[in-house]
Amino acid sequence: MNRATDPAACTSPADTLILANGVRIPCLGFGTYRNEDSEVCRASVLEALGAGYRHIDTAAFYNNEEGVGAAIRESGLDRSDIFVTTKLWNTDQGYDSALRAFDLSMKKLGLDTLDLYLVHWPVSKNFAADYPAALLDTWRAFEQLLAEGRVRAIGVCNCLKEHLNALFDACKVAPMVNQIEYHFGFRDPDQEEAARYSRERGMVVEAWAPLCRGKAFGDPDLVSVAKKHGKTEAQVLVRWCLQRGTLPLPKSATPARIRENADIFDFALDDADMALLSASDKIGRLGPHPTEARF
Repeated sequence: MNRATDPAACTSPADTLILANGVRIPCLGFGTYRNEDSEVCRASVLEALGAGYRHIDTAAFYNNEEGVGAAIRESGLDRSDIFVTTKLWNTDQGYDSALRAFDLSMKKLGLDTLDLYLVHWPVSKNFAADYPAALLDTWRAFEQLLAEGRVRAIGVCNCLKEHLNALFDACKVAPMVNQIEYHFGFRDPDQEEAARYSRERGMVVEAWAPLCRGKAFGDPDLVSVAKKHGKTEAQVLVRWCLQRGTLPLPKSATPARIRENADIFDFALDDADMALLSASDKIGRLGPHPTEARF
């Protein structure tokens, strides 16, 4: 696998970026959100691994860690060749509860070591009055898991600059990843600042909903760029994320689409394509604003 610091420089799903602590993370991930049926999840992850994905993204909230773990065991691949991420759900923030939640996730996954553990949201309904104290207690648990070798890397999701600074001011180990909503048609200044600031602080930025949850398909600009390159609209959306310096996490349960979404390393969008697509603000935010999320 090739070393890379820029996702756009990668040439296959298994090519890696280097996290701040030297851990390698494959530059394309397979998302499993809303894939709650254990058998469907198992089959889709197996299909993804067969298509060349080596990075699987799940979460306690997705209710599919068992299916992900089953697919990993059945894949025939060495465990060291598969990068697995899961996430701590909001109701489990806090030092002791985070450690308990981690143990439960590992039991469901059937793994001894996790590659990446993420805090799913910086502020939750249960702990809004205790922010940032609850987040900092959570992060202490993450640092302990890292020090014990139970996880290889730690990070966050949905963090804006203000949330990151709360961690930077108190942490011993800075987050290595920030997974945020990032896709075509979404030009929110807070989100752009979060991506830029995360990179400046040495973090890899992961893009959730890179396929815009289907809302971009049929967009005239997207269609024209796809036709120009002889690619599908979905492939252009994933490629756009890579060339914007993010690590995309496309998801699907359809075998043909799973393979299609990984077939994005034999073409590149030119400057005109990038300018056209990056100017669009037609989709907007698909999830809650991180400062307003209360669940």
